[in-house]
This record gives sequence, C-alpha cells and structure tokens, in this order.
Amino acid sequence: MTTRAPVTLYIYANCDSCRRAVKWLRAHGITFIEKPIRETPPSPAELRAMLRHQGGALRKLFNTSGRDYRALGLGEKFASLSEADALALLAANGNLVKRPFALGPVFGLVGFAEAEWARAFGA
Repeated sequence: MTTRAPVTLYIYANCDSCRRAVKWLRAHGITFIEKPIRETPPSPAELRAMLRHQGGALRKLFNTSGRDYRALGLGEKFASLSEADALALLAANGNLVKRPFALGPVFGLVGFAEAEWARAFGA
C-alpha cells in the first residue's frame, strides 16, 4: 500500500517505538520522510496541525516520561502553560515531543499503537 503524499515521520534512532513504527511503515509499503526529532523538531505549524489531530489534547504531544520534561518540572507547570508557550517549548526541544510523531495529509499520530496506525493508513 502507498499513500498519495508522503508522511513526515519524526523519530529518535534509539527509540524502540520509533524503530517499530519505521519497520511497520516499510512492511506496509508506505512512503515516508524520516526526520531526526532531536536535531529538527516539528515546526510550530506541524505542532498545531498535530494538536488539531489530537483533538486539542496538548499533553498528548509531550514526551512526559522524558528526562527533559522532568528536568524542566513540566509535570507541575503544565496546567499553567499557555498553548503558545507549550508549542514554543516543543518546537525548540525535540526531546520534549512524544515520538514517533507521524504527520500525514489527513491524520496525525503520536506514539506507536499498531491498531491505531493501521486505521489511519487503511492497512
């Protein structure tokens, strides 16, 4: 199966979920553009698009189990963050972004749940 427009996939090479997502996409013949999330975090526009796909659930975009999230004390500060401030943090620090982060023309996926990905890709 192939998609009409390639999916942008932000990953971290040492992330098991990211490796599973890449393997799944390749196994299903899905074209994607791979970007290293630490070096090139998603842009503010991509983050806003993902936020829409996640129904406005801002916390879903954050890697809440990550070291940077804990070091910045975001668990305690999260409720007081504005959407603009949260998106600026994510755009500036790829370690804060939940991965894998897959953005397609009509969907956005964070994390790898095979059933969810199969629905999104019609696989």
